[in-house]
Amino acid sequence: MDGFGALGCPTTSTKGPDPRFCTRTAVHGTPGARGAWYDGIVQLENIALDAGDPRRLGRFWETLLGGERLTDGDDLVETRLGPPGGPVLDLCLPRVPEPVPEGPRLHLDLAGGPRQAEVVDRALALGAHHRDVGQGEVPWVVLADPEGNPFCVMEDRPEYHGTGPVAALPLDSADPDRDAAFWAAASGWVRTPASAPVAFRHPSGRGPLLELCPQSRPKRPGAKNRLHLDARCDPGEDLDEQAARLLDLGGRRREHQWGDLPWRVLLDPSGNEVCVLPAREA
Repeated sequence: MDGFGALGCPTTSTKGPDPRFCTRTAVHGTPGARGAWYDGIVQLENIALDAGDPRRLGRFWETLLGGERLTDGDDLVETRLGPPGGPVLDLCLPRVPEPVPEGPRLHLDLAGGPRQAEVVDRALALGAHHRDVGQGEVPWVVLADPEGNPFCVMEDRPEYHGTGPVAALPLDSADPDRDAAFWAAASGWVRTPASAPVAFRHPSGRGPLLELCPQSRPKRPGAKNRLHLDARCDPGEDLDEQAARLLDLGGRRREHQWGDLPWRVLLDPSGNEVCVLPAREA
C-alpha cells in the first residue's frame, strides 16, 4: 500500500476485489428504506472509519450506538445504523494500520440531549476517554474512541430530534456555500436550516445531519481522512456518468496506486474523500 490505507470497506467475498478496498457485502435493506421519499441518483450509504483493530473498535461503536452487526471479520466489521423510518447507514470499519491523524476533518456527533451525561458515562465505560481539542467551555463533551478518534456527545438541540444515535456528521469545508452543490448531489439529501452554515438531511426528515463546517486549516496535501463517506448510485444509474457529474460540481479524482477498483474515489472541492459505489445488481 502507498501509506494512505484503504478507502471504504473491504469485501469479504473471495471473488471480490482486493480486500484492502471497499465495497458493501450486505444487502441494503428494502427499497422503502431508501427510495420511498426520494428518487435520487446517488445517495449516502456508508460511514467508513479506518481501524487498527476492526473487531475491538467495532464492538465499541456497535455497543455504544446500538447497531446491528452485518459483517464480522478480522479485516472488516460492518454495523447497521439508522432510526426507524429514516435512512439506512452502515458504519464500516476496515483494517488500516496507519495511526489516527491530528485534526480530523470529519467526526461523529452523537445525540445526547437530556441523556448527555448517561451517553458520556456509557462511552467511558466502553473504553472512550476525554479529549481536549481546544474546545474550551462548550455545552457538548469531546471524547475519543479506543483508537483515539475524537467524537462529540451533543447537548439538546431541536435540529437533532429524530436523528437516532448519530446526530450529525460535521465535515470540514474551505467554503461551505461553494461545496453545497457537490454534497447535495453526492448525498441525495436536502438542505435544511441547522446550526452549521450549510447542512443536509435525508428527505424523510430523520437520521443525522451532514454539516459543512468552516475549516480551521486546509487539508494537508496527500493526507487521507480516516473517516469518510461512501455514496451509491441508484439502480439504472451509470457509475462513470455520476462520477463525472460530481467532477463537474467541483470534485476531483483521488490519485492512487490501488489498481482497478469497481468504484470511483473522488475528492470534494475541499479535498475530502468520497467513494462513489456502483448501483447494486438487481
